[in-house]
Amino acid sequence: DFTYIDDIIEGVVRTMDHVPVPNPDWSGADPDPGSSNAPWRVYNIGNNQPVELMHLIGTLENCLGKSAEKRMLDMQPGDVPATYADVDALDEAVGFRPSTPIETGVERFVDWYRKYYEV
Repeated sequence: DFTYIDDIIEGVVRTMDHVPVPNPDWSGADPDPGSSNAPWRVYNIGNNQPVELMHLIGTLENCLGKSAEKRMLDMQPGDVPATYADVDALDEAVGFRPSTPIETGVERFVDWYRKYYEV
């Protein structure tokens, strides 16, 4: 999952006005990890779309106008073949699903980086 920083900020800001209440159905025998009998919630703030590593690298190469020197290795211990954020609880609570495409987010990041570091 590639999640652009502006989408994360938007998700956090939207949750600020939604004070969680205790979940009366929460049970220690069958706990819901996203809620509690205490007033808090945990939300995934992600783009809800897996992104292959080579696609990320290709996008960076395109934005930088340079080819990366790649050393291909087998999957390493602890690597996860695929993952993505389930943002249904966030969408249900605050009506927001991050949606910035990886190409847009990486391009914005590269532009910011070049300006900030004057490179």
